[in-house]
Amino acid sequence: MRFVLRLLRRAVGLLLVVAVIAYTVGLVLVLVTSQRDEREPADAIVVLGAAQYNGRPSPVLRARLDHALALYREGVSPLVLVTGGVGRGDTTSEAMVGRRYLVAQGVPADAVVAQGEGRTTMASMNAVAQWLRARGMRRVVLVSDPFHMFRLRLEARRTALVAYTSPTESSPISNNPALELRYLLAEGFKVPVAWVRSW
Repeated sequence: MRFVLRLLRRAVGLLLVVAVIAYTVGLVLVLVTSQRDEREPADAIVVLGAAQYNGRPSPVLRARLDHALALYREGVSPLVLVTGGVGRGDTTSEAMVGRRYLVAQGVPADAVVAQGEGRTTMASMNAVAQWLRARGMRRVVLVSDPFHMFRLRLEARRTALVAYTSPTESSPISNNPALELRYLLAEGFKVPVAWVRSW
């Protein structure tokens, strides 16, 4: 019995060591990718959703949309896909709010597509990949907050998209070190799960 308990303790200890290593590696990859802007000519710019308030983008969503707008004006892609579903208590999707915002900023209506099916990163990327594949497109520039970039790369790989990341530079999250640290630490837990799904 003592031998079994010793084996069990060793197994639990080993699992904890593996978990700590996976978390640390994931966190390092999140940090490294958050600092890189890989913008390249692509079929579409994909903006990941964030909260909207009564039809107006939240500061976080607006920062992502403004970054996508700059990429569009730079000629990175002639098409912008905005994602994000309908939140609890809302009547319109984050994607539709994002689309209206970009059109109001001068982007032609036929150059902005709202993909409002997903309420999670995985669901949003599924919807984007399906829409693009139906039109023979695969190359995307992904726009979100810096902490989100590495997990987005994993989701893009899972959905067979050729992805380049371009993080926002003016997000309220990035401008608040304590808040950004909280998001980065949370990503350390989410990344191993996304990594497993991507294979």
